[in-house]
Amino acid sequence: MTSLGSAHSDSATTGASRRAVLQGLTIAPIAALLTAPSMANSLGILHQRYEDEAVTLVRTRKGRSLSRDRYESAEIAFTAMRKGFFARDVRVTLHQAGTVTKLALCAHLLDVGVADAWAAAHIRQDIAKALAYANATGLGHNCPDLARLAVILSPYWKWGYPHLIGDPPMDDGGFAPDRVRPLVAALLARVADVTGHARPMGCEHPQGEARP
Repeated sequence: MTSLGSAHSDSATTGASRRAVLQGLTIAPIAALLTAPSMANSLGILHQRYEDEAVTLVRTRKGRSLSRDRYESAEIAFTAMRKGFFARDVRVTLHQAGTVTKLALCAHLLDVGVADAWAAAHIRQDIAKALAYANATGLGHNCPDLARLAVILSPYWKWGYPHLIGDPPMDDGGFAPDRVRPLVAALLARVADVTGHARPMGCEHPQGEARP
């Protein structure tokens, strides 16, 4: 059975109202207060697609704290990308992008009440799967280019291994580092908006950077 914590949102206004409700409900399951049949249907489809154990969404103070930690870690990890440190190496860029994206998506999932243990067992390093579950639980970041990048990144550990002589080329999807960076920045901006987490000091994004 899935206890639902929020309605699906595609707008900043709805995201803000979602935050206002969630902030007042820090421990108890909130399915009795908010119902979202479309979310239940979306989660049911994903459970069947991936043959996952059904997830129960229960917001807790611990989950909110873990969500904030993951979001801040994502922003800190993005700092080097934002400064262009990996701009000449698409493999390193994709590995770092996978790390940042996984942390950001997990921050959202933890915030809506997905247990950390469930995410660790069922999502692992599958960025495309994490994005699907995040959007099914109200992230509302339906960016086709990010969805395509998520498939290329999954599982993101593969981009961290050295390319040896004779290894077949890995499919980078044609993503240049300068294209990856704004996609990741836009995701971070969306997660910040939906969760209400403040950016860590020194991790402010330049104006207009988050536009993919």
